Amino acid sequence: MRNKIKEVLERQILLIKPSEKESKEINKEAEKFIKELEKKIKKRGIKADVFIGGSLAKGTIIKKQKHDIDVFIRFDKKYPDEKISSMLGKIVAGKKIHGSRDYFQIKKGKMIFEVVPVGKITKPEEARNVTDLSYFHVNYIKKMMKKNKKLGGEIMLAKNFCYAQGFYGAESYIKGFSGYALELLTCYYGSFLKFIKAVRNKQKIILDPEKFYKNKQEILLELNEAKLQSPIVFVDPTFKERNALAALSQETFGKFKETCRSFLSNPDNKFFEKKDLGKELKKKYKNLIVIEVRTSKQKGDIAGSKLKKFSDFLTNGLKKYFEIKFKEFEYDDEKNIGKIYLSIIQKKDIIREGPPITSVEHLVRFKKKHKNCFIKKGQSYAREKPLTINKFLENLKKEKRTKEMKITKIELVNISSVLNSP
Repeated sequence: MRNKIKEVLERQILLIKPSEKESKEINKEAEKFIKELEKKIKKRGIKADVFIGGSLAKGTIIKKQKHDIDVFIRFDKKYPDEKISSMLGKIVAGKKIHGSRDYFQIKKGKMIFEVVPVGKITKPEEARNVTDLSYFHVNYIKKMMKKNKKLGGEIMLAKNFCYAQGFYGAESYIKGFSGYALELLTCYYGSFLKFIKAVRNKQKIILDPEKFYKNKQEILLELNEAKLQSPIVFVDPTFKERNALAALSQETFGKFKETCRSFLSNPDNKFFEKKDLGKELKKKYKNLIVIEVRTSKQKGDIAGSKLKKFSDFLTNGLKKYFEIKFKEFEYDDEKNIGKIYLSIIQKKDIIREGPPITSVEHLVRFKKKHKNCFIKKGQSYAREKPLTINKFLENLKKEKRTKEMKITKIELVNISSVLNSP
């Protein structure tokens, strides 16, 4: 088994690591882009400098059709925090993305540059926004990789594994591992394999590699309670008051551990290949339905989060009429569409509780409204036929909550067979 795992991981490194030629081309394009930015900054007399962040800066970029390159413009501390996004808009021309600070996306060939405004701080404690810490994150990971030359490849494996399995991303519709979180975990454990072996059966993990705190108990006492809810608490080595894995949910971590156990017991290259979730689920569930939902909210984290929230609202409503065997949500960032996968069985009857027989006036009204009424132990009830999935969705479109969440489309796009009986 050990040899099989080694064989798979070695193959994956060869598949995901860009060739020397590709790396040179990516770096050349990035350097050209930075020089253009620096000229514009100088021309406008703005006091700021530029640095590359993310995977490119750390040498852990993975071979892909399109490469996302993080570029940070560090504005001098003299500029007010609320002004630096608008200042950035005068330097670059691209698609504006709204966030805690607005940033810009610029597409150039096979590369997508995400230009983010940050404050030029000398100490992490001065950060006015979490993105201000990016400079320190890059330097910390580079320092760790200098100590262990093999870490670059191991980080690539961790990122590709999580990306393929749908665990990559700290966005609230994923609640998974950010790139930085995976880098930290891989550095801490020493390799991708040691990382997944160490966490596969754990319920709660508390890590403090820089030993900012005396022990785990002190971490639990000192850190803000909201930052301790995640299944992994990793004290950020660059800033002791931050949990670098605060975004990770119990649900995502549970799925991640299950996938790790599956890989370790049956290692295969397929674990590193992005799956078509719809096709995979259709094979597994004969009574699978797929509902597509759209929102008018901004594409990306904002739309994805809104659609995930609506997905939960929809499935909670469905429980009244259907037994839900399986549910899964997927957000397609490219198409800005959410897909809700469900395996459901329609209930035979719905029992609605009415007023007690002592409330005569209310009981009369209840009987007029509901045909199939019956009395049990002094309480009235009505037996109703459950709504079909189509009727349920039709009603849902008219609901106030649907309009409030800016949902513009609810469509049943696939129904293999919804069983009418268990």
